[in-house]
Amino acid sequence: MGQEELEALANLKASIKQIRQDERKTARNGPVRSSLKTYVKNANIAVEGGNQESSLESVRVAISKLDKAAQKGIIHKNQAARRKSRLVAKFKSKFDAAS
Repeated sequence: MGQEELEALANLKASIKQIRQDERKTARNGPVRSSLKTYVKNANIAVEGGNQESSLESVRVAISKLDKAAQKGIIHKNQAARRKSRLVAKFKSKFDAAS
């Protein structure tokens, strides 16, 4: 966004600065959010695949990445908890029923 566009959106210097900061944060957090989706998707694929050991490892990695993102404020802690819960529930339903 150019300086002219910022001034068209906001009248106050503080608002213009906040818009610039938001753009930087969005650019920094975007790749992390994208990688989170990839980790969760890979964990879901591994669980569907049926190999318990590889599934467990991919679920662990996904949970770790979700926790770290929540800790850094990239995603909300409740969102991380919800996504972890769904992942673990899927894992347990697949492998507890098989045991």
